Parts: sequence; C-alpha cells; structure tokens
Amino acid sequence: MPRRALLLHTRTHWLLLGLALLCTLVLFVYLLECAPQTDGNASLPGAVGETYGKEYYQALLQEQEEHYQTRASSLKRQIAQLKQELQEMSQKMRSLQEKRSGGANGLGYQGNKEPAPGDLLEFLHSQIDKAEVSVGAKLPSEYGVVPFESFTLMKVFQLEMGLTRHPEEKPVRKDKRDELVEVIEAGVEVINNPEEDEQQEEEEGPLGEKPSFSENDFVEGYYRTERDKGTQYELFFKKADLLEYRHVTLFRPFGPLMKVKSEMMDIARSVINIIVPLAERTEAFAQFMQNFRDVCIHQDKRIHLTVVYFGKEGLSEVKSILESVTSESHFHNYTLISLNEEFNRGRGLNVGARAWDQGEVLMFFCDVDIYFSAEFLNSCRLNAEPGKKVFYPVVFSLYNPAIVYANQDVPPPVEQQLVHKKDSGFWRDFGFGMTCQYRSDFLSIGEFDMEVKGWGGEDVHLYRKYLHSDLMVIRTPVPGLFHLWHEKRCADELTPEQYRMCIQSKAMNEASHSHLGMLVFREEIETHLHKQAYRTNSEAAG
Repeated sequence: MPRRALLLHTRTHWLLLGLALLCTLVLFVYLLECAPQTDGNASLPGAVGETYGKEYYQALLQEQEEHYQTRASSLKRQIAQLKQELQEMSQKMRSLQEKRSGGANGLGYQGNKEPAPGDLLEFLHSQIDKAEVSVGAKLPSEYGVVPFESFTLMKVFQLEMGLTRHPEEKPVRKDKRDELVEVIEAGVEVINNPEEDEQQEEEEGPLGEKPSFSENDFVEGYYRTERDKGTQYELFFKKADLLEYRHVTLFRPFGPLMKVKSEMMDIARSVINIIVPLAERTEAFAQFMQNFRDVCIHQDKRIHLTVVYFGKEGLSEVKSILESVTSESHFHNYTLISLNEEFNRGRGLNVGARAWDQGEVLMFFCDVDIYFSAEFLNSCRLNAEPGKKVFYPVVFSLYNPAIVYANQDVPPPVEQQLVHKKDSGFWRDFGFGMTCQYRSDFLSIGEFDMEVKGWGGEDVHLYRKYLHSDLMVIRTPVPGLFHLWHEKRCADELTPEQYRMCIQSKAMNEASHSHLGMLVFREEIETHLHKQAYRTNSEAAG
C-alpha cells in the first residue's frame, strides 16, 4: 500500500507539472500572435514620419473610452458600497442613541421627530454652550448686542423695517409663520410633558387637577438669531385661572429644537419701584400720573413710585398732583425726593435707587413722557433676574401728532395714538433710558457715572457697563411701552457729541420718512395742484 500511494503521488506531480508547461506555451504563442508588427523605421504616433492611419486612432480612442467606462463602473460600485456601509453605521448609531436617556446633559427635546445621531447631538449642544442663552457674554459695545424681536399669537414686533416692513405686522411669510407656530407648540409640549429629572411643584387647577396648557395660554415670546450658532426663543405661558407664569427657553442650533430649560415663575408678589427723575414739566407729569393711576393703582397694584424732583419751581404743583391722585385712590406707596440742584438724570436715578431701604427690589427707570401698560410691567418682571439678567426694552416712540394727524382738526386723545404704524412712530433702538434691573445689580455695576452732564450719555454709559459684565442683557421691542412726543430743546451747554445725539433724536422723533418728504416737497406739491386747477378751469371755459 505505501508503494502504490507513493507511485500515485509521483504521477500526479508530473501531471500537474506538464499542465503548467502547456499553459505557459499557449500563453507565449498568444502573446506572439497579438503583438503588433513593428517597423524599425516607423516613428512614434504624432511624430514626424507618421505612418498610422485613421483607423488606428479610432481604435485607440475606443480602447481609452472602454478603459474609462470600466473605471467609472468600478468607482460607482465602490461608492454604492460606501453608502451601504454608511447607512449601516448610521443605523447602529441611532440604535445606540435610542438607548441613551435624553441625550447629552439631559437636553434633547425633538418633538415627535427621529433622534439625531450621537455625534450630531454633541455638536448641537456645543452650539447652545457657545450661544448667549444661559449666561451673558462680555461685549465690546452697544453695537455688539443681538436684540430680540417679540411676538404674540397674531403679531410680530420687529426692529428692522427698511422702507417696506412695519413695526407691527402679522407674519405673512409662510416660513416665519410656521416657525413661530412650531415653537409655541413645542413650548406647550415641554410644559405638559416634563422630564423625570425636572422636579418642580405644579400649581393645581381650581378642581385640584394638573393644569394642561395649550397654544391659547401663550402670552408673549422673544426670539433672536446668532447667525453662527442658532435661534433662541424665550416663551411665556399663563392660564387665566392661575397666578404663576411658565417660562420655556428653546434653542434651534440650525437643526431641531432643543430644550434649554423649563421653569415656573411666580411674580405675584414682585414689587416694582418706578423711579422718575423730573424737573418742571408739570403738565407732562399730570398726564403721566393719569396713566400711573389707571395701570399701576387700579390694575397692577404691586408698584412703588419714587419721584426725584430737581429745583424749586413747580415742586408745589408736583406735590399737589401726587396728593390728588393718591388720595382719591387711597394709594400711599410713593416717595417724593426734592433736590435743589441742576437737573441730572443719572444723579436722580442714583438717588432714587439708594432711597429704597427695604432690601432687594426690581426697579424700572422711567421718564415722565413714557406711557406703559400693565402687560409691560409683567414683561419687566419676567425678563429681569438678580445676578443674571437685566431688561432693556426698546420703546415705540410716537411722532409729532400735529404732523401725523394734520388732516384732522384736532389730534385724537393719547390713548388712540398708541398704535404701531410706520407713520405714527418708530422703534427707538438708539435709546437706552428705559430699563428694568434689580437694585443689587445696579449698585454692584457702579450706578450712573456722575461725570456725565446734560442729555443722553449717562444711559449709554450704564448700558455698556452691563454689556462688559457677565449679566445677560435682554434687548427687545415691547408693544406696551410708548414714548409720547414732546418738543425737544438741545441746549448750547451740551458737548458736541451730546448735541449731535440730541439733534439726531429730535429729527427722528418728528415724523416718518414719508411725512417729512411731504413737508420738504410741499411747495412743489402746491405748485402742481395750482397748475392742475388752472388747466381744469381753462378746459371748462373753453
């Protein structure tokens, strides 16, 4: 048996060797037959002495084309394989993400949409960390602020208007309308379905049940977009039968909405100290007190008024106005401080802030020509937080009613002038005098600079202090805050910079672009009307 096996193995070895030699010989003959015949005197293609014909080049081109087609087909197959592998990897990442609870840092509100891959979520959350959402950012000047724009269920209040948009308008564009609807719905979803780690006591309804919020409970919202990070939304909800507000912050980091926080805000006992510096202008103060009586005494009822009066002239009239309004309403939460010195707005607000001796309080720095609503006072409470946020609302400044209502014999009452239209007023985005901030923040930031004299500069100086701090500055137009028109006088004692600011304010405060244009071209318009009347009379006589 071993001999036969050895013999069989030897035969097999020689048989395989013979087959290999035969294959080698066949291959050699094939190469000889397929090789092109060469001529020792022939030149390379394209060189002098070319002997190749048209058929040769066509065959060469066809060969190259087949080669590229083969290469393209190979690349397509590789791309298809890579796509398949990428889909498989994405599916694995989704499966892993579904096992995670709530995503990174517990922030991952996605609505009913499919969760994003883990690495994408990490990137989106890094966008939240970079944006000015939870903490303030130090900014170089007032021009570095990204202001909010405010909105309700039906309207948007916007700063940038150009010559075609309006300060108050319905969101006509479908993308903007859909965006705000989605955001409000997301806020409702966050409130009604809190995450397990959100330990907060829910205020019960009248029958003891847990309140369920809807879009109709939305009060107001603010949004702003940092172009390299995303859009931030601050939403406030309140049910009519509950005292507390619900505040939801959402952030769209150029991707799905992501919940930042959801909190309950109790402002029922939040007192506002309204501080008004004043010198003369007793008629304006009487009008201010009418608004104060209607809004603060009869509606809000959580207000303290501090009036800091400069000089002696008109002081008795101011006292009389205060006593008249407060006695008939049984209101005694006010303080009148008299300073026998030249008017200085910053000095008056500093004195008014320091005069409060009852601990921490929210302050609203106000002027005598400001008209505000009860809704604004709540906005003031909702957007200022000690040690974290100060509120700088953008006031809607009304134009000269004598120009706006020139076609009427008498301008309408002030209450009827409070409308957001291009020809009635503008968002005073260069003014920083009206602000809501807590007393502790105001004192720690250094108050107003007493070196600033006269008009305007002290407001910007304080505003810049907050921008340079770690506090968040909430800057947004609010519908319930109006600056009533009054004639301005720019004093000769002002510095060139202050005088320029005063003149700029005076010009912008007078009338709209179209109304000013009508005044500029009034003579031309009258000349045209005379010509038209003359032509009509001539044709009638002829």
